[in-house]
Amino acid sequence: MQRLYDFIRRHPTGVDSFWAVVLLGLAMMWAVPENVHAGNEPRVVAVVIVFLLSLSVALRRRAPEKMLLLVAAVGVAQLVLDIKVNVADFAMLVLIYTVAAHDGPRWASRLAFAGGLSAATLSQVRWPVEDTGVGGQIFFTIVMSVPFALAWVLGDSLRTRRAYFAQLEERASRLEKEREAQSKVAVAAERARIARELHDVVAHNVSVMVVQADGAAYVLDAAPDQARQALETISSTGRQALAEMRRLLGVLRTGDAPESGEYVPQPDVEQIEDLVEQVRTAGLTVDFKIEGTPRPLPSGVELTAYRIVQEALTNTRKHGGPNAGASVRLVYFDDGLGLLVEDDGRGAAHEMYEDGGADGKGHGMIGMRERVGMVGGTLDAGPRPGGGFRISALLPLKPA
Repeated sequence: MQRLYDFIRRHPTGVDSFWAVVLLGLAMMWAVPENVHAGNEPRVVAVVIVFLLSLSVALRRRAPEKMLLLVAAVGVAQLVLDIKVNVADFAMLVLIYTVAAHDGPRWASRLAFAGGLSAATLSQVRWPVEDTGVGGQIFFTIVMSVPFALAWVLGDSLRTRRAYFAQLEERASRLEKEREAQSKVAVAAERARIARELHDVVAHNVSVMVVQADGAAYVLDAAPDQARQALETISSTGRQALAEMRRLLGVLRTGDAPESGEYVPQPDVEQIEDLVEQVRTAGLTVDFKIEGTPRPLPSGVELTAYRIVQEALTNTRKHGGPNAGASVRLVYFDDGLGLLVEDDGRGAAHEMYEDGGADGKGHGMIGMRERVGMVGGTLDAGPRPGGGFRISALLPLKPA
């Protein structure tokens, strides 16, 4: 049964042609014996009208507006040539329904409705029912108008229903595309966040470990105590890096409980002093000052401030040269937090702080700009007029 239904849906014109042939056969049974002249020859006009009405049924879905005009012309010809109502006129009902259900020009639907209602009236005027008065003729006119009105109402209801379901499907498709787009944006944002966290954790701690390892190797024979101190710094820095990596992985594995029962807290502004002390231990001279009255800040602002200072000092160790020094300023304003990190080293190449560099370089600057943008702040990075590098950031308490 399903195969038959699928076949009918795939071949609508074939199905309409089948019913057109059936209608033609039934109508010819009326046209041949009832409309004859001498010699028992069929009336040619009646046969042509029956054929045209049947043809309109066969092509009703391929050209509904044209077939409607054809049926209207045939109806006028019947009135003029005195071809009485017959079985083939059923095609008028079919065409009215088809045009009303078709999502085509509205003039065709209005013409079908008006033509259907007027067809019954014109038929009673042209071929009135015998032995009935005016009341009887009005009654028959109303009764004959009902099928035409029902055909148009059913077709228009089907068209409205189809338009409603099409609108629902279009809306569902649009919502699905919006959900996919939102998912892609969320995934991209999460990937960028993870990349920033990994860069901040790995770049800073590993650079400290490399500097300490180089220093330990240099003084291993001449100053064993300094080498031992450098190895202790490497060990503590490695543990700190592992702790932050565990925190990051714990955030990613939302369904897994951490072994210790809680995650390592996010770095905040208070830990910047510990960060500076760690960098000093690694051999970089840093001047650290706080201006204004320290107070609690939103967690996003505090994490951003910590990461900016961390990345700036890491870049100083990487690009500033062996004798570079740095200064860190934290300024508490009424409506935000200001950061100023400067060094007197060699600075960095132009593309490192403008475009992010090539071959994977400059990702730290990109991460800083992204973090500042997420909290609605501003960042200015570039070489100092007197040499070295300068990073200035303003982090508002309320994101823009």
